[in-house]
Amino acid sequence: MALKKLEDKKYSVPTRLIYGESFTSNWDYKFHVVPPITASSTFRLESTMRGAQGFEDVGRFRGTNGNDPIYVYDRLGDPNNDMLQQALALAEQGECAVTYATGMAAVHAALTFALNPKSEIIAHRTLYGCTYSLLTQWFPNFSINTHFADLRDGSALEPLVNDNTRVVYIESPVNPSLELVDIRAVAQTVERINRDRPPERRIISIIDNTFCTPWAQRPITLGIDVVVHSLTKGISGFGIEMGGAVITRQEFYNKLVMLRKDFGGSLSPATAWSILAHGLPTLSIRIPRQQENAYKVAKFLESHPLVEVVKYPGLSSFPQYNLARKQMIDYYGDFAPGFMVYFVLKGDPPELSRSRGNRMMDFIADNAYAVTLAVSLGQIRTLIEHPGSMTHAAYSAEEQLARGFDPGGIRLAVGIEHADDIIRDLDAALDACN
Repeated sequence: MALKKLEDKKYSVPTRLIYGESFTSNWDYKFHVVPPITASSTFRLESTMRGAQGFEDVGRFRGTNGNDPIYVYDRLGDPNNDMLQQALALAEQGECAVTYATGMAAVHAALTFALNPKSEIIAHRTLYGCTYSLLTQWFPNFSINTHFADLRDGSALEPLVNDNTRVVYIESPVNPSLELVDIRAVAQTVERINRDRPPERRIISIIDNTFCTPWAQRPITLGIDVVVHSLTKGISGFGIEMGGAVITRQEFYNKLVMLRKDFGGSLSPATAWSILAHGLPTLSIRIPRQQENAYKVAKFLESHPLVEVVKYPGLSSFPQYNLARKQMIDYYGDFAPGFMVYFVLKGDPPELSRSRGNRMMDFIADNAYAVTLAVSLGQIRTLIEHPGSMTHAAYSAEEQLARGFDPGGIRLAVGIEHADDIIRDLDAALDACN
């Protein structure tokens, strides 16, 4: 059966995420509707010369039209991960992608490839708790220090830059407070600084885009060098897989693959297959439904007498609403404010707010049907958690306040249930905690 190579690029990104490349040398699957799963940890070699060539090729970027790959061992590369990497690069509109076992493995790789001993990082004041722990507890052991600043202020970045600065690291929206960083402004500042620096000292901009998924925001198109994802979240979408990815330019591909090879943070082929076959193809169905629900839930919370403040980029009351509309855009050019909601209950002193929040979430744990007390996000199920004592416990209560999120704040990751059912559970829980 002849396999016709179609002009893939004339189709929309959501359609291409369903079908992938019309032909790929990563796997001969001309008789398969869905790519098969590789189930071997090692691969048969036709000769020692082929084996030697396979090792020599590790980390060499082939693109979609390169020579047929030589697979040797799963940790060095496999068909399922290669196909997923192609799809992720397409989704983020980058040149290449490298997958990892977890989101934190991807964060570690994205930072490590750009750093040397005594390098310095400039980061936004608030980050995911484990990223913050990596930067403050582990990197200093290797003489790598981080300067934290409120990078919502465009003038805050440049004064912190020195000869040792190698990375600017941000999240937007920020986990958990949902405050935004002007991505294009950060990228343009880094680009301007790099004009006067030799290549070996240029600064690399990195963003964790997990909260948005590529559906709602593509930072590479705004000038960012490197995008990080926890594939566990919105890209996988069903809460059954764990993984991470780095999407960037071809020039960084080799280092990122070699880091994965030597540190061992490889994504299993079965997991890569699941994300390729289930997660990415349903992105354009799941995220719009989650956004629609999140808006309705945020409006409900905003009107509730027990709620002090609600942060959701889709609300006109959101402090950075205009910036959200500018940079949180889907593949069709429409506003895509995401599925994350952050809110704080009323209470004076603040301990009362936190106590109410705990009672509300405990009620949900015991009684709710359409909302689940659990960490993580981006699943088809609505999840609620308390960042101050869970995902962001690496920050002290004082640090949490100083870095822009309330120790009593509640993070809600909205799923695809019927919005009225989510609201029904939240309403009952709020009544119970009053």
